Amino acid sequence: MSGCFGLQKHFRLSQDSSVVNKFQQKYWKTKQTFIRVTGKKEDEHVVASDANLDAKLEVRRSFHVFALISDHNTACSVLSQEENDLGRFLRSQGSQDKSRAGKIMQASGKALCFSSQQRMALRTPLCRLYQEVETFRYRAISDTWLTVSRMEQSRTEYRGALLWMKDVSQELDPDTQKQMEKFRKVQAQVRSTKASFDKLKNDVCQKVDLLGASRCNLLSHVLTTYQVSVSCSHLFTRDE
Repeated sequence: MSGCFGLQKHFRLSQDSSVVNKFQQKYWKTKQTFIRVTGKKEDEHVVASDANLDAKLEVRRSFHVFALISDHNTACSVLSQEENDLGRFLRSQGSQDKSRAGKIMQASGKALCFSSQQRMALRTPLCRLYQEVETFRYRAISDTWLTVSRMEQSRTEYRGALLWMKDVSQELDPDTQKQMEKFRKVQAQVRSTKASFDKLKNDVCQKVDLLGASRCNLLSHVLTTYQVSVSCSHLFTRDE
């Protein structure tokens, strides 16, 4: 019976230790999150070790082509409508004026309407360009975003574990067995979180590199197609 009670006591202590350990992990992860969110200074050596990763993330964030195409499309539509309205107004007013000024207004109005038609002709290849970039954005970029999100969580856990180990090491007495056991547990936690972070960091770097190459190929293809479509639409409008 005494052996049974001893095992139960050991099991309860083990459970309590596990709960405390998880609580401490959560505490230091939360503390690291607070430091990052508030912009407080972190260990310069730890930050420097991620310099290559952060540089690649900045490149990823610079992909603004989707928004530019959307803005260009809207601007083309608005400007085309304004040109058409002004052109029709000038032609209408010019037809009522038999003087030289009336002829100039008619000619100017015709030129504006022609320009409006050319600008509207840009919308078809522009919409095609928009759709291809949108597909790339939702497939490739969304997948990269997901990996980056997982990596950032892992980085927070790793840096939180480093903070924990730093705190434990400041009170460490090598001659005290209990403190040494605690330090070894924290050290094992640091190794575990570092291994997870290193793997995800490598995944992110590879995906960002692949994303950059894919982006170049995409733009090279779709912009060439867009340019050819625009040239053809201009020729077609002229023939008319």
